[in-house]
This record gives sequence, C-alpha cells and structure tokens, in this order.
Amino acid sequence: MNDSTPPGAEYSSLASRLAVLTTEHRDLDAIIAQITAAPPDGDDLLLRRLKKRKLLLKDRIAIIQHLMEPDEPA
Repeated sequence: MNDSTPPGAEYSSLASRLAVLTTEHRDLDAIIAQITAAPPDGDDLLLRRLKKRKLLLKDRIAIIQHLMEPDEPA
C-alpha cells in the first residue's frame, strides 16, 4: 500500500472484486447445470470451457479470500 491509498481502500477493492467473481462463479455453475441436464449435441467443447473458467474463478476467489484474511501472530 502506498501513501496515496486511503486505509481500507485496498480491502474494499478486494471485497468488491470478490463479490463480482463469486457472482460470476455462481452464474457459471447454474449454466453448467442447465447444459448438463439437457446437453445440446456437439457442445462438449463449450462445456469444457465453462468448467475451466469456473475453476479459474474458484482459484481467484481463494486467492482474494486469503489476501483479505488478517495476519495471524506467530
């Protein structure tokens, strides 16, 4: 954090990014469930791409959650 960043601004930015990623992850989960329930012919590639994107979002969500956790004393 630099001197021009107000205290808590970084946390607020992380929290808003986390909310966006969580919403996108939830939406992808619903889309994947719909496609899995009634799979269109020849859309295996689309399903694989959606699942890959969902995993990427999950990893990013975990990273942000880790960054937002307070440091524990040793």
